[in-house]
Amino acid sequence: MSRRIALLVNPVSGKGRGKRAGAHAAARLREHGLTVDVLVGDDVAEAAELARGAVLVGYDAVVAVGGDGMLNVVLQAVAGTGVPLGLVPAGSGNDFARQLGLDPHDAVAAADVVAAGHLRTIDAARAGDHWYAGVLSSGFDSNVNQRANAMTWPRGPARYNVAILAELRVFTAVPFTVEVDGEAVDSEAMLVAVGNGTSYGGGMKVCPGAVIDDGLLSVTVLGKVSKVEFLRVFPRVYAGTHVKHPAVSVRTGHSVWLAAPGVVAYADGEYVAPLPVQISAVPGALTVLVPA
Repeated sequence: MSRRIALLVNPVSGKGRGKRAGAHAAARLREHGLTVDVLVGDDVAEAAELARGAVLVGYDAVVAVGGDGMLNVVLQAVAGTGVPLGLVPAGSGNDFARQLGLDPHDAVAAADVVAAGHLRTIDAARAGDHWYAGVLSSGFDSNVNQRANAMTWPRGPARYNVAILAELRVFTAVPFTVEVDGEAVDSEAMLVAVGNGTSYGGGMKVCPGAVIDDGLLSVTVLGKVSKVEFLRVFPRVYAGTHVKHPAVSVRTGHSVWLAAPGVVAYADGEYVAPLPVQISAVPGALTVLVPA
């Protein structure tokens, strides 16, 4: 019996790249003999409803075609259900797709991964009622995310760099309380990132030690530094070596509670909630389709 795949497409992701990627992926999956239903919502709410419906109908996999936004929509539907999640990356960042070993620029290769059917069970994180797969950001980095989401130029990771420079002009350190597995630390910080995965923003390895199947969250805190020092530290995030800086601390744990005045949290590039927020690692919450 042919496997039945729900392909949830964001047609405007990547300035139309999502629509093209969806068409290429659907054609390739059908070449493999799979039954493919392409689902397109007019807005986020309809896309979320379609994703939930696909899980209830009993598709053999639900595949997100697009960027972080579409991943977020499908993740909320499949997490904890055992229904496999597939990815055809077509957005700007594609950090989670890269962590799974997918080529972010090849929709046909991503469809081949879905068709091959190799499964991996990994963790997810839950911030309040919101699931995420990669990194939750708060403080400077969540402000940057807000700026980047509102920008139409430049495209790709360069957009985050421009947003970083713009935010740095006005940002000041914030008093955070970071509680990991019941042990709280109060400090002024530039940002706090809580990673199930390692990176955000198109390759910024803010939580380089995070492992997606160890049942733990990795918490990176950048303490108060001058703007000049921040600019010196920032380039290291692409290699993950920023964690060696004396202003950076890293902790791991099963649960994290964050509180800070006037700060909002983003996860996988999407808005979550104002702080405070409770975050938990949920071992084995996701089944994903990955390269062999």
